[in-house]
Amino acid sequence: MINRVDHIGIAVRSLEQTLPFYTDQLQLKLLKTEEVESEQVRVAFLDAGNAKLELLEPMSEKSAIFKFIEKRGEGIHHMALGVQNINDRIKEMKDKGIRMINEQAKQGAGGAQVAFMHPKSAHGVLVELCEKDNKKGE
Repeated sequence: MINRVDHIGIAVRSLEQTLPFYTDQLQLKLLKTEEVESEQVRVAFLDAGNAKLELLEPMSEKSAIFKFIEKRGEGIHHMALGVQNINDRIKEMKDKGIRMINEQAKQGAGGAQVAFMHPKSAHGVLVELCEKDNKKGE
């Protein structure tokens, strides 16, 4: 069912201020940046070996990332697990009593289809199911 840790999402106030820590001090390779209008975030993906780091900067006060930072400060926001057949995995989770934030997969960053489990069903962790088209090289 789960085939990898795809990425760890980290909420940041500013990509411009935060990226040099990851690229200069930690010497991680910046893979790409993009805006996800539907979530009101700018994201930067960094290569961390077996998984990626996804830095998430809010684009507006309406962004869930803005609200997260206001409440908890910058830091780890979610863990994304790679899956195949995401809608089957969502149904499987629901059948097992897991509360899902997303009843159906939706478009996420990097062309992925994503769905989130409610943290109350995952012992306080926001878990993202993430299905990617491997042909896109992400």
